[in-house]
Amino acid sequence: MKILSYNVNGIRAAMRKGLNEWIEAAQPDVLCLQETKAQPEQIKDEIETLNKLGYYSYWHSAEKKGYSGVAIITKHKPKHIEYGTGIDYIDNEGRVIRADFENFSVISVYIPSGTNMEERLDFKLRFCYDFLDYIKELKKEIPNLIVSGDYNVCHKEIDIHDPVRNAKVSGFLPVEREWLSKYIEECEMIDSFRFFVKEPHNYSWWSYRANSRARNKGWRIDYNMVSQSLEKNMKRAAILSEAVHSDHCPVLVELEF
Repeated sequence: MKILSYNVNGIRAAMRKGLNEWIEAAQPDVLCLQETKAQPEQIKDEIETLNKLGYYSYWHSAEKKGYSGVAIITKHKPKHIEYGTGIDYIDNEGRVIRADFENFSVISVYIPSGTNMEERLDFKLRFCYDFLDYIKELKKEIPNLIVSGDYNVCHKEIDIHDPVRNAKVSGFLPVEREWLSKYIEECEMIDSFRFFVKEPHNYSWWSYRANSRARNKGWRIDYNMVSQSLEKNMKRAAILSEAVHSDHCPVLVELEF
């Protein structure tokens, strides 16, 4: 079971850059997308293309057009799709969607970026702690969770190219990193990539500025977080940096059931 997460920075732009061909070649079982930036009626052609490739697709868009949005694309028809969290201010921005399968559930999440504006950072932290509580509560009902997406937080110094200079930049602030540690601990999750790969210089996002990607000056902010109850099912994890449809790249976890 190959589960991938990919912030596509606009589904229509990514499709124009060959995303559908990449999906056909990569053959994920489940693909979680973030920052789709489209309403379903705007992407009828893209949905039809995915159908032809053998995928069901489910989209949760923001009320504001051209902003945020998440999706789950899957070869296997889910038992149930849950659009949002039931928390209005989160759901209005189209940031969480869940697919329930027989042995597990997959969530695609797009956590807000904080920028360095105090108001937006406060919003991000409110979202983060409300999301932590939501996952903790959900796990009582669905213990086997894979929570995939763009978390917009680097966890540790190994996950960012310049931890010293970025220590006061949103995405690597102590308060954000503290939240991610609490989330992993309190929700009993495993950072699947770090479970398998201990080496540095592995990133999932690069700024468009200063030729950052070519120089590998990146941040690892995209994760497949896996419930501890599924540890024995995890087989491998990888960052697929050769995919270049976005300023992010896909991250993969493979499980066996």
